[in-house]
Amino acid sequence: MHLHGTSRINEYGHLEIGGCDTVELARRFGTPLYVMDEDLIRKRMREFRSAMAETGLPHQVAYASKAFCTLAMCRLVAEEGLHLDVVSDGELHTALQAGFPPEHIHFHGNNKTPFELEMALEAGIGLFIVDNFVELSMLNDLAGKKGINARVLLRVTPGIEAYTHEYIQTGQEDSKFGFDLASGQAIEAAKLARDAAHLSLEGFHCHIGSQIFETEGFRLVVDKMAAFIRECRETLAVETRILNLGGGFGIRYQKEDRPLPIRQYVQAIADAVKTAFAGEPVIPEVWLEPGRSIVGEAGTTLYTVGTMKEVPGVRKYVAVDGGMTDNLRPALYQAKYEALLANRAAEEPTEVVSIAGKCCESGDMLIWDLPLPSPRTGDILAVSCTGAYNYSMANNYNRIRRPAVVFVRDGQAKVVVRRETLDDLIHNDCLSPEPVQVKREEEEPVG
Repeated sequence: MHLHGTSRINEYGHLEIGGCDTVELARRFGTPLYVMDEDLIRKRMREFRSAMAETGLPHQVAYASKAFCTLAMCRLVAEEGLHLDVVSDGELHTALQAGFPPEHIHFHGNNKTPFELEMALEAGIGLFIVDNFVELSMLNDLAGKKGINARVLLRVTPGIEAYTHEYIQTGQEDSKFGFDLASGQAIEAAKLARDAAHLSLEGFHCHIGSQIFETEGFRLVVDKMAAFIRECRETLAVETRILNLGGGFGIRYQKEDRPLPIRQYVQAIADAVKTAFAGEPVIPEVWLEPGRSIVGEAGTTLYTVGTMKEVPGVRKYVAVDGGMTDNLRPALYQAKYEALLANRAAEEPTEVVSIAGKCCESGDMLIWDLPLPSPRTGDILAVSCTGAYNYSMANNYNRIRRPAVVFVRDGQAKVVVRRETLDDLIHNDCLSPEPVQVKREEEEPVG
């Protein structure tokens, strides 16, 4: 397993993160346990900020909170001076409760409800990324009723298909996200936004996918968006000042992955923008929205090894006390991970095993064909790079409790999300609910 950030193998042969022995973390806080390397999170944020500053372009960096969103994480983002991207009332509520400045929040999403839009308007968030014609009209109406002029970007689907898993491609024409560029939807949306009485069109947003390991896709999308921005200026007299290129920067999950350094992604984007807008009256402010590339490698999940089963001549299954309830990505995306035994981290592998979760699903497999020292019941398995979309997608299938989350730094661990209790699982259940009349008395029966 590749060691990221502050991870190392200590003098006891144990995996250590943030100066904390992971075997002791497992003993103290139980397993499964999400361990987040706080120094590495802060380092990644600073790398994005400094790389953008070096380009000389006007810019902004917003953390995509869908990757990992808790009160503590929102506060950390604020401390590091980044803006915040949210996609639901839950993420917005979390940010506001953490004291995040609402004027630095952007609201994404392809199906924002009236409640969510009103909540965001009342909170005074900085900007909406409008995804479709229904939302465009609804936001204009709601903003008008509140006497507010809402700042907006239009999400454009540019027709760029990044080389990544089909479920996390977002820039292709056939997508649930955004106004399609090729069909003329995007230019029509720009016209409507221009004419909307209670909206201020400030620019455009696009996103071509996730886990991207090259820069060509970003160069292509900058060219397409530059041409579209010129078309808006020439045919609609629409002047905009922001080009939000989203995120999607890849990280290393396994040895085959070859992500580029953050500065290389950013410099390639900056060079593309400078070239595409050369001679234009205004070079737009370039916004980025990294999520996975900030928190992904900072996360490690600890499990306790339980039962084992050997199928002669086929494979050996090693079961752990978690699975698809705390890491849905292998079942959803066929995502691949690396791991080691945290309590025997210095030992060489002696066999190949497959790591099974404890859910009642044959597809609940975390890692296939993993080289390990011969596992024993009670060993602590550490799976790396689980900081993004693991806690975010955690669920209670089989009524399994969601894990705790700890931030580790300088030998100290802070519980930022407590482990669910059995009573938490039934907190919202109603054993003897009072019946509620749902017939609308004022309506006549049909027919």
